[in-house]
Amino acid sequence: MKIAITGGTGLVGRALSNELVRNGHEVFILTRKVKEQSIQSERFVQWLNPGDQPESQLEGIDAIINLAGATINGRWTEEYKQKIIDSRIKATTEVKRIIKALKNKPDVLINASAVGYYGTSLAGEFNEQSGPGNDFLADTVQRWESAANEVKELGTRVVLCRFGLILDKNEGALPRMVLPYKFFGGGKVGTGHQWLSWIHITDVIRGIILSIESSKLQGPVNFVAPCPVTMDQFGKTLSKVMNRPHWLPVPAFALKIALGEMSMLVLEGQKAIPEKLLNAGFSFQYPELEKALREILSK
Repeated sequence: MKIAITGGTGLVGRALSNELVRNGHEVFILTRKVKEQSIQSERFVQWLNPGDQPESQLEGIDAIINLAGATINGRWTEEYKQKIIDSRIKATTEVKRIIKALKNKPDVLINASAVGYYGTSLAGEFNEQSGPGNDFLADTVQRWESAANEVKELGTRVVLCRFGLILDKNEGALPRMVLPYKFFGGGKVGTGHQWLSWIHITDVIRGIILSIESSKLQGPVNFVAPCPVTMDQFGKTLSKVMNRPHWLPVPAFALKIALGEMSMLVLEGQKAIPEKLLNAGFSFQYPELEKALREILSK
């Protein structure tokens, strides 16, 4: 198949492109600045610059995976919050324009999203039919998904990947979470009762490939492992795997001072369940946290 990826140089995009190429697919990476081609089956296509017409190189693609958007890992000033929103809407709107311009429409758009859609809760459990929350992330995700859903009017199936915390050794949140334990300073964060819906990077890639191949998957899909944990359980499991103590608490007020509003990412959470993936017969390679952490940290 021919598959286009926006945000192809990020954590998920890079791993996905590598796996698709290994499986014999032709990959087109949409980027603001075209790099030198590294392998024959991976091509870089320039987009989001004035005058760019990426559609001229994308005729005949079977799928588009839209992962583009500014990172949420930064201090959430009002200016940066607007950047988080605008970067996602701009990229998704451009994806729609590209699809509309193509004579032969791709079968599917796989659009990134997040379990932040549901807001936060200590007691609730969320599947894909659950309603939205009412905080900044929930509002951002609703607007992002709404922009992606406009592609359906072009006859292209849309899958919204509501990602939980993606676990990877070198990128994402895990390296920062591991660091205190390396120096024997790990412990409970905030109350420790907040839920953490996580997923191993390998299962993210496998789930996206299933979403490309299976016409039964459409709309929102929770990309989380079937066994979410509390933040305290996460820390205890991490300490067990690393053979380090779990003893030094990080109080909520300290994180709020250090991170501002972004502290909600670690002080609050939601218990999301991958109902659609499970119903589609998806078999998680890493359904439980300890197995996932041992595989990642043993590399």
